[in-house]
Parts: sequence; structure tokens; C-alpha cells
Amino acid sequence: MHNNTLLYLHKLINIEKRLIMKTWKKLLLGFAGIFALTALAACSSSKDTLEKVQDKGTLTVALNPHFAPFEFKTIQNGKDTIVGADVEIAKAIADELGVKVKFSEMSFDNVLANVQSGKADIAISGISATKERQKIFDFSDTYYESETVLVVKKDATGTYKQTGDFAKKSVAVQKGSIQENIAKANLSDANVVSLAQPGEAINELKSGQVEGVVLEKAIAKGYVDQNSDLAVSDITLKSDSKDAYAVAMPKGSDNLKEKVNKVIAKLKKEGKIDSYVQDAYTLSLKSSSK
Repeated sequence: MHNNTLLYLHKLINIEKRLIMKTWKKLLLGFAGIFALTALAACSSSKDTLEKVQDKGTLTVALNPHFAPFEFKTIQNGKDTIVGADVEIAKAIADELGVKVKFSEMSFDNVLANVQSGKADIAISGISATKERQKIFDFSDTYYESETVLVVKKDATGTYKQTGDFAKKSVAVQKGSIQENIAKANLSDANVVSLAQPGEAINELKSGQVEGVVLEKAIAKGYVDQNSDLAVSDITLKSDSKDAYAVAMPKGSDNLKEKVNKVIAKLKKEGKIDSYVQDAYTLSLKSSSK
């Protein structure tokens, strides 16, 4: 009886040992899995934007296609197509990287947010590299220097000769743009109305809902040429820094920035960026007249 009891206890001990070993094996496998996933995530996060773009073979570009001549829509080969100077620059960047390019359209105030979230690799949409934006994003060298102007009705140019004349008047701007800040700084006594697209602002001006529209000069020129009842005011709008456009990318994109700067330098040297702007401007006039 005593021997049987010892044998029974011995069996119980062996079963318990096996159970403990199985439990430890499961725990070790679990830890190994967690370690592998952590290592994979660390490896992925350590990749900079350039590596990520080259790995997937596509450069995803965030833009707002309502900013002619830099980006706008027109019909090409029967299809609604995004074209413009910024589009050509983005294509040149993709060529340099040896990848395809994919354009992701959205409202202007969401363009940078998409780069920050990782949905887009770069943003090129008439973006100014302000000090505030530089804290969050990396920016390329500037590729285009612009000027901000005020568009009014042609028959009102005599009424509005200085910024003070817009006191208690309404002025429209594109939401999230550098022109929004310039308008608020220069026309502090005016009611600044922020709208999603420049076209909406122009329509508000034509319908009498606002008395002026603050726009980038090349954009303003396009709208004035298309609307004989509008004119660019002689009023000078001051800015802390020259309104210059650059390509935005996630913070820490040193390798990608180097490649982008190489493309920009080459295009500027060859005079292609000015050609892109002029060609796109001409195309925008043709598109609007159809």
C-alpha cells in the first residue's frame, strides 16, 4: 500500500513537471513573438521616408487641386486629370527616386495633416515653409517665390486704395493658406472669411458677399484674366517673410530631402519651373473657357 502511494505521488509529480514545462514553453514562445514584433516595428520605424517610398515603389503626393496654375483639374483624353506646375515637379521627384507617383487630392487644410499621419509621403500644394510648420515638418529648398495681392471688383479700385479702407468690410481667403495669415495681419479691422477653395472666394466677391480676396499673385492673375469685372488692387500687403513655396515631408526625412533638393536645383537651373508655371497658366485659361 505504501509503495502504491509513492508510485502515485511520483506520477503526479511527473505530470506536474510536464505541465510546468508546457507552460514555460508557451510563455517563451509568447515572449519570442512579442520580441519579434517589437524588433520588426523598430526596424520599420527606423526606415526613413525615402526607404519607405522606394520599398513600396510609389510616391504618394498630397495636394489640393484648386490652385491653378500650380495644381488644378482639366479634361485630358476624356478623363478628369490633375495638372499644373506642382504636378510636374512631383513627377520629376518620382523619376529621380525611380518610383511611380500617386496624387491624393484633399482640401488644403488637410494636406499637411496627411503627411503628418503618414497617409502621404510628401505635400506639394503651394505650401509656404513658415517657422511654425518647420517645427513639425521637413521642407525642401524653395522652388517658387511668390507675392500676395488683393483682388477687388474693377469698378471699386478707386474706393479701396489702402488697407484701412477695408475696415468693417469682408475679405475672403483660402482656409489654411499663408494668405489667411497675411490678410489677418494687414487687414486687422476687416472681417476675414476663410473658405475651402480660391474659386469660392472669387464667387463671393463677384456676388458682392465680400469686398476683396487675398490671393497668391499667379493665382490672382488667372482669375482676373478670366473675369473682366475684377482687378488686382495696387494695395501692398506686407509679410514677415517672402511667400516662397517648398515641398513638405515628415520630420527626419533627411535622405528624401536631399533627393528632392537635387531635383529642385536641376529644374531651377534649367528654367523649367518657370516654364511649368507659364504652361500651366496658359492651360488653365483654355480649360476655363471650355
